[in-house]
Amino acid sequence: MTTLAETIGALFAAGAAADRIEARQAFRALQGALNDGEVRAAEPDPATPSGWSVNAWVKQGILLGFRFGDIVDFSSDHGKWPFFDKDTMPVKKPMLTDGIRIVPGGSTIREGAYVARSVVCMPPMYVNIGAYVGEGTLIDSHALVGSCAQIGARVHISAAAQIGGVIEPVGALPVIVEDDVLVGGNTGIYEGAVIKQRAVIGAGTVLTGSTPVYDLVRGVIIKPEPGQPLIIPEGAVVVPGARAVTVGAGKDWGLSLATPVIVKYRDDKTDTRTELEAWIR
Repeated sequence: MTTLAETIGALFAAGAAADRIEARQAFRALQGALNDGEVRAAEPDPATPSGWSVNAWVKQGILLGFRFGDIVDFSSDHGKWPFFDKDTMPVKKPMLTDGIRIVPGGSTIREGAYVARSVVCMPPMYVNIGAYVGEGTLIDSHALVGSCAQIGARVHISAAAQIGGVIEPVGALPVIVEDDVLVGGNTGIYEGAVIKQRAVIGAGTVLTGSTPVYDLVRGVIIKPEPGQPLIIPEGAVVVPGARAVTVGAGKDWGLSLATPVIVKYRDDKTDTRTELEAWIR
């Protein structure tokens, strides 16, 4: 019996020549499994350096949904709010029994995203297809959880934080934010960066797949290994910093470049929020 992963892989390989009806059926099956949390775009894997592995076939299936969807009218309020999108990508309609708190005010979760019980959604926030959000997490106002991003349990995603989406390339790891992480306001985490458990990302910090992070505590510069994502260590407290430009005209002009800095590591005796405020004021 052919598995859903095998079916999607074959359809994806066929490209535009794939059977349209079969592709839409396979996508719908995947979408349902993503909704229920039965499959994920990435999952924990202790055997990998990052602790995570990507399920490329899931991303392939999502791309099938975009490729073989038709643009239809999704307008709201009798057409007063015009929206036009692929018919394969409707908005999720959670039930009261799902146990998700969605505060009124314009938040959206796409079908094909898993949002666990006791998640709190403050308006307006957005969760894209393929994302996974663990129980007890707070997604604050104007925050984005991008396509295929994996968010753990009890994570605080503060206002205007951007968790980037990674659908392509299909083999690339999406952004991972593990359990009990605090993501400060106006932060940006992109390009498959991995934030390990209990880390704190201070307000205004930007992390990408190629960002060097200066660890003042351990005296090292954290850089992604070839073919691997940027990994922020467990319990690290990361705040925005600056590094002087030492070459060319930048030195003469007194310029500096923004760079994330690890200023401490969390411990049980520290009020993390208070400590973070002391560093960023």
